[in-house]
Amino acid sequence: MNCPQETVYMTHKADLKKGMNMNHTFVMSSDKKSDDKIRPMAVAGSFYPAQKQELQDELFQYFKSASTIYVPDSKLAAIIVPHAGYIFSGQVAATAFAQISPNAHYDHIFLLGPAHKAFVDGASINSGFDFYQTPLGKVPVDTKLCQLLINKYSFFNCTPNAHKQEHCIEVQLPFLQSRLKETPPIVPIIIGTESTDTLRDISKALQPYFNEHNLFVISSDFSHYPNYNDAIKADSSTGSAIEKGSPTEFIRALAQNRNANIKNLVTSACGQAGIYILLSMLENNDFNIKHLDYKNSGDSPYGNHNEVVGYHSFAIYRPETKFILSSNDRKTLLSLARQAIEKRLSGNEQAKIDTTTISTVLKEHCGAFVTLRRSNKLRGCIGRFGEKEPLFQVVIEMAVAAAFEDRRFSPLEAAELPETNIEISVLTPLKRIYSPNEFQLGKQGIYILKGNCGGTYLPQVAEETGWTKEQFLEHCAQEKAGLKPNEWRTAQLYTYEAIVFHE
Repeated sequence: MNCPQETVYMTHKADLKKGMNMNHTFVMSSDKKSDDKIRPMAVAGSFYPAQKQELQDELFQYFKSASTIYVPDSKLAAIIVPHAGYIFSGQVAATAFAQISPNAHYDHIFLLGPAHKAFVDGASINSGFDFYQTPLGKVPVDTKLCQLLINKYSFFNCTPNAHKQEHCIEVQLPFLQSRLKETPPIVPIIIGTESTDTLRDISKALQPYFNEHNLFVISSDFSHYPNYNDAIKADSSTGSAIEKGSPTEFIRALAQNRNANIKNLVTSACGQAGIYILLSMLENNDFNIKHLDYKNSGDSPYGNHNEVVGYHSFAIYRPETKFILSSNDRKTLLSLARQAIEKRLSGNEQAKIDTTTISTVLKEHCGAFVTLRRSNKLRGCIGRFGEKEPLFQVVIEMAVAAAFEDRRFSPLEAAELPETNIEISVLTPLKRIYSPNEFQLGKQGIYILKGNCGGTYLPQVAEETGWTKEQFLEHCAQEKAGLKPNEWRTAQLYTYEAIVFHE
């Protein structure tokens, strides 16, 4: 699955020629180790600009031209991006990186790419450097996690020569630095094996990390060296197989391309090992695979149509999950809320909850509001967004807060409790919207955020007030977020739904 060593230069010979005309002073890697263990730039000035401002300007133009599919941050699971010189594949790569929210927070970014520069037995994880250097600054490496994986699995190792001059991961880093406000630690993995059994083992090893806290970036170019029209045909076949989400279909498409006797076709995907690993993690799960863009080097003014390299970009999204509370779950939450208030009124400490009796759903991390009403009049309402505590614990805390900490009311007294009705609104995860047209009045709540100011209205406020959508937003912005009139129009808007039930 590796690109033959002698063909790597051909893949990027135009990139290198372009680099010779650039004003660049890039640093080549050496065997000398520095105290800070920084992996120097290897292809700055050839694959991408070595000067910071020039690189920033080029990336800005790529992102400016890239379309974006807006989804909640946690839904983007992975992207597949090319790794050629930016003048050939930069725009295609940007369409994938543009799907990452600039405000997204990830614990790690796993980068998987093919071995171009050295023989690798299995896969090499770069645990030898604390940082990768680029013209935009340093990118941290989680060396502890890298070493943990190496120690745990025999198919992982650290082969230094596989990383020193390798471009397939390095070229992705400026995109991440430019897109994200803060670049999280990376886990750089160079794959050298051709064994599908080993690739399956690697996918199983990485599967626990394939969650909403991490992002996977798969680095791969596609068809190598056919003519322009043949590349389009071969890459279309490969791309369609990826969209099916099946590693078996992907391998079948690669074989079909080989058997089609396409002139000068050396490989259909130089990073096919990483793609296979990704598809193995997706298999039998309802992920949405979105094809974003396709070009080949013949589309660049620096390329020709005789021998081209193909470039796809894909985004992989987690499925929308339906959060369902059973009648027993609702009864449990209402009971826990009332018990928490009773304990506080009696001066007793909260009894330790037997979590074995709590359903799995109630242990999910999400937000909630607790509303108290007495004689159909509001007596307290406090809640929070949050994914740091399980739902049942949030409800307990918010019930106590609504009864005794809502500054609009005096603390609830024991005589009032029998006449007080408890209502709970369980909140679904926040979803960023970019236009009021995306907001469904009455069905969704709104959270408005600008700077350090934020505030929310629950969905049921629309029914209680009879406000129009614009009035709903305006009142929330002023009364809850403390913003000036019409300032919500330049604020960040988030929607959510609430599962509402009461005694």
